[in-house]
Amino acid sequence: MTIASFMDLALEQAEIAGRAGEVPVGCVIVRDGIVIARAGNRTLTDRDPTAHAEILALREAARVTGGERLTDCDLYVTLEPCTMCAGAISFARIRRLYYGAADPKGGAVESGVRFFAAPTCHHVPEIYPSVGERRAATLLRDFFKARR
Repeated sequence: MTIASFMDLALEQAEIAGRAGEVPVGCVIVRDGIVIARAGNRTLTDRDPTAHAEILALREAARVTGGERLTDCDLYVTLEPCTMCAGAISFARIRRLYYGAADPKGGAVESGVRFFAAPTCHHVPEIYPSVGERRAATLLRDFFKARR
């Protein structure tokens, strides 16, 4: 599979989340070319403010691998991670982070606090922004437009 096809899988998770009334963000984690975890936002469904797609996928990947360090894994997410998720990505030692749409309000990678640039950040993944950006941004824009 390719980078684009992994992001397509993350976008499918975002679409599922959106249909459930959640903010449409999706994530997949890949190890050795195989998807080992996938999730969409479930904060409303789970009544859990930490149930972001990235957190849920990281939990599943840790369960699948049997360890909290995911050093040989790549994470694909449709929206720039927030501070909480960036912290979790760092603590999990994710190798590469691919994300779709930028999030000027809540993002923490290239927006906001720029978590990975902080001197207290323990691990910085390779970062690849704007992967599938147009489709991810359209999905989010359409979701919020329908809510207004």
